[in-house]
Amino acid sequence: MTKNYKKLATAQDLNRLMTRYYAKSKLVSKLRPVAWVTSGAPVEILTAMGIASAYPENYGALCGARKVATALCQEAEGHGYSQDLCSYARSHIGSVLNKTGAPMGGLPRPDLLVACNNICSTTVKWYEVLARHYKVPLFVLDTPFMHHPELEAHTVQYVAAQLEELIAWLQKHTGRKLEQKKFLETLNLSRRAVQLWREIRELCQAKPSPLNAPDLFVNLAPIVVLRGTKEAVTFYQKLKAEVEERVAKGVGAIPEERYRLLWDNIAIWYRLFRFFNYFVDFGGCFVVDTYTNAWSVDLDVSEPIEGLARTYTAVCINQSLQMRAETMVDLVRRFDVDGIVFHSNRSCKPYSLGQYDICRIVTERTGVPGLVIEADMCDTRAYTEGPIKTRIQAFMEILAR
Repeated sequence: MTKNYKKLATAQDLNRLMTRYYAKSKLVSKLRPVAWVTSGAPVEILTAMGIASAYPENYGALCGARKVATALCQEAEGHGYSQDLCSYARSHIGSVLNKTGAPMGGLPRPDLLVACNNICSTTVKWYEVLARHYKVPLFVLDTPFMHHPELEAHTVQYVAAQLEELIAWLQKHTGRKLEQKKFLETLNLSRRAVQLWREIRELCQAKPSPLNAPDLFVNLAPIVVLRGTKEAVTFYQKLKAEVEERVAKGVGAIPEERYRLLWDNIAIWYRLFRFFNYFVDFGGCFVVDTYTNAWSVDLDVSEPIEGLARTYTAVCINQSLQMRAETMVDLVRRFDVDGIVFHSNRSCKPYSLGQYDICRIVTERTGVPGLVIEADMCDTRAYTEGPIKTRIQAFMEILAR
């Protein structure tokens, strides 16, 4: 059900771009090393060294969107993996254990693995499983948890030292060198794509908002899997131009915007358009979210290694609840938000734990009410449509008072 979704012209560009990305990943695996990396890993280093990267988390989201994740999760569960584990991990492991039903036959076989614990500790154990299965080397980048808005110097030094170790480790296992010219070029492309993504998101301060949550979630893909490439910059330049045109013409993402909403946590991929259309029916548009905001952190290229250390340590899930609440208060005020919807995501416990406290803090600070929806980003078994629709209706009636 997508009747309320105003499709972007650049949707075709995105489809071609991502189709080429996955097709190319299969081809290049025969020509150069392939690394599986977590979404919070400093991929700019690998890109600059000519190492191809693939993202099991992004693949998990793809499985969710194509509604095959639950079957793949059950495959993993049949091999002893608990249903309480992250559905990205379970669906991907399921695709590794049995490629039947896995989109595109799964990801190309990895030559090495790079995991960073800035998003969650599950990725570390997940990648240890993959390392044992494929018998390939694994590098784990450790980022200390952020309790304060400003990163302490010793934290930056600690992560920067590990990045130097990562470079040496990659050179050892691939025989490739990191050339400074290529490294700086990659960093500048990465920074430019991040700037464009941030500017696109900021355009949603307009009334009506030119984008709704499905637009933000779907168009996030290039900033994750093509970070540091010309393709990502070119795509976001074109997307920004289209969004600017919508703003100039007063074109909104939904037919009639009455309420401006903020979304917290990962998308419910298998109900992406149908779920948000429940809000559209009441005139609710999600003009901003915390999830895609995580990929808009600026990158300081004047000090490449230290800049990467700061950027990848400061991702939102690696911050204290108070810092996350402050970010949300800022988004509420700048985007003139009327209500907040928290996705209590069964899979992503680091993101979901503390949401009730964050909701209380933000409501006390701004007066904006919040709603907590319980579901899962990929596993359809955690989604109950009737109760969710009832809660949405009650929440939107509160906003209408």
